[in-house]
Amino acid sequence: MTTTTDPGTTVQGEIRMLIDGELTEARSGKRFDNLNPATEEVLGQVADASAEDADRAIAAARRAFDETSWSTDRALRRRCLEQLQAALEDEREALRTELVAEVGCPILLTYGPQLDEPLSDGLRWPAAMIDQFSWERDLPVGNAFGMRSWRKVLKEPVGVVGAIVPWNYPFEITVQKLGQALATGNTMVLKPAPDTPWNATRIGRLIAERTDIPAGVVNVVTSSDHQIGEQLVTDPRVDLISFTGSTATGRRIMEKGAPTLKRLFLELGGKSAQIILDDADFAATLPTSSFVCVHGGQGCAMLTRLLVPRSRYEEAIEIIAPGFETVGYGDPTDPSVIQGPQISARQRDRVLGYIDKGVEEGARLVCGGGRPAHLPRGFYVEPTLFADVDNSMTIAREEIFGPVLVVIPFEDDDDAVRIANDNEYGLSGGVTSGSEERAIAVARRIRAGTVGVNGGVFYGADAPFGGYKASGIGRQNGIEGFEQYLETKVLSGPAS
Repeated sequence: MTTTTDPGTTVQGEIRMLIDGELTEARSGKRFDNLNPATEEVLGQVADASAEDADRAIAAARRAFDETSWSTDRALRRRCLEQLQAALEDEREALRTELVAEVGCPILLTYGPQLDEPLSDGLRWPAAMIDQFSWERDLPVGNAFGMRSWRKVLKEPVGVVGAIVPWNYPFEITVQKLGQALATGNTMVLKPAPDTPWNATRIGRLIAERTDIPAGVVNVVTSSDHQIGEQLVTDPRVDLISFTGSTATGRRIMEKGAPTLKRLFLELGGKSAQIILDDADFAATLPTSSFVCVHGGQGCAMLTRLLVPRSRYEEAIEIIAPGFETVGYGDPTDPSVIQGPQISARQRDRVLGYIDKGVEEGARLVCGGGRPAHLPRGFYVEPTLFADVDNSMTIAREEIFGPVLVVIPFEDDDDAVRIANDNEYGLSGGVTSGSEERAIAVARRIRAGTVGVNGGVFYGADAPFGGYKASGIGRQNGIEGFEQYLETKVLSGPAS
């Protein structure tokens, strides 16, 4: 389907799913709308799968794993990933336009984490690992029970992966899951979020048309029914669930997957703290605090709690506030914009509800806090800054997923670490100091999966990403992420 959203902008989305090697509509013939969150207009439609369609996809993935050479033919896997890489690069600009339209992400971000960065290594790195990884290793000859035995450790694919992807960075997350799961020899049923289906169906079309990936190895199932994701979790033919999304949904996946002892990778929510120590250069550091508004704050690793020394608290607020008042937000096709809309009316209203709660609990609303009057269409929220926040307040404890920053005072380094760790989440964090040694010492004490020191950025397909505590189980990317899609087998036999 081709549709025009703004003058000069044409978006072409793939309606069909990919099931067992065929591009197909839902068996029922049903479709659902794909909405542009910046304009509230319908971009087009996509197939609306039922449980029957999901069952076909699971069966195809199971058959492809059990009956084809995909799980053992490493050369085929590498060639197919390289083919998909080339196909995606050929359609990069169409995909860029499509992401801006369906995700509402600023086009500026597509030159970074929304598109270009994951496209640069999300498939390439795991493809290269196929030749570099130690699929087998020998152990010393054993002498258990009086018998000398040679011993060998093998790494083998888990089986069928159910990949459930959120709407905030859909292409980035899909590619990271796809690359590692396929490189390690698994088959997959991919379920994109109903808010952002077209980037996934485009990948499905490219797999069908431009690669040698065997039928059933990758299946893309789009549906407006969230129960389809639960079907993947409960089906015994699915061996592993790779999920990125909210902690509440992650808990439900653990519960529903328990009867089949489902292997899980869960990358969940965050309420990450950025600690600014008293020897930091406030004038150079604090203006960047408004980056929490990038993509409407719709990122799990956003540093949404800013911890500053109580002795310099008001100075900090005076430096931070102008940045929030001048954030470029609005039309995501505008290259100067860093904050687009929230993904939906429901998400916008959820963010506004948290802002109201912050005011009710006594936080000081420095700026923002409402719907922008100059943007009557689209699901926008003003860049919002709260001061005088106590870490016990709701806005300091729960993930808002909006353009909202809370500023919390601390007494000394120990108090800063205490506040940073006083939260159920442990996804990310940051420490800024005039002394890198001091910053690293504090960073080591933060209970989080990634911590940036003086603005350092961890991101890359070679870097394991995930969290402590309620922020998840397992890691995406890196050797750690690669291995979570693998089983371990030990062989042994009589030694000469």
